[in-house]
Amino acid sequence: MTAKVAKRRQQFLVGSKIRELRKARSLTQAELAGKIGIQQSDLCRMETGEYKVSLDTLFRVLGIFGMNIGEFFQEAAGAADGTEEEILGLFRRLDSHGRVEALDFLRFKVQQNPVE
Repeated sequence: MTAKVAKRRQQFLVGSKIRELRKARSLTQAELAGKIGIQQSDLCRMETGEYKVSLDTLFRVLGIFGMNIGEFFQEAAGAADGTEEEILGLFRRLDSHGRVEALDFLRFKVQQNPVE
């Protein structure tokens, strides 16, 4: 794989991850673009891999989604079926009381059905 192809693939992967996160939070391109201070057309080109996402823009996106860069790239590499991302997205939408209840439920389920 040439360096140019590898770079293009990276752009696509970052852009597609932004798109997944945006859709998981029910945001339109226009809404997210407005929140991070860019044009909707630029966000569209970033999501399709046509336009490189600057580090500054990526950090603004991460701020909107309440993530750090490690979480972003870890999620981009994992969760092939999207289940983990959905769970994480739903968890982030809960208030603090809801998060405590969700964690208690998960701990209970793990105790009942531990993976060996």
